[in-house]
Amino acid sequence: MKRAYTNKKTGQINDGLVRDVVSLVQTQSVPKKKGRLVDLGRRSRSAAPSSAPPPYVDPEMAAQQAGYKTQKKLNEQMMEMMKRMYPNEVFPNIQDP
Repeated sequence: MKRAYTNKKTGQINDGLVRDVVSLVQTQSVPKKKGRLVDLGRRSRSAAPSSAPPPYVDPEMAAQQAGYKTQKKLNEQMMEMMKRMYPNEVFPNIQDP
């Protein structure tokens, strides 16, 4: 609505249609704590849309991610075992990509 022409002195919107739409949106707004759409259609972050379909997840990517998680868990177990076997050694802390 920033593109609507306004009167410089009063700040009122000159276009009647835009003014009516803005006032309609303002009157139909619901408090944000209800988890519904508010003001100009912003969605509260905590409320997921119940009628929206679940996001698409590529099965191949999901399998790859599961493989990464499994490998990471195995690597952590191996590092713990090495630290127990060689307590005086200092092992590098390698971050995941």
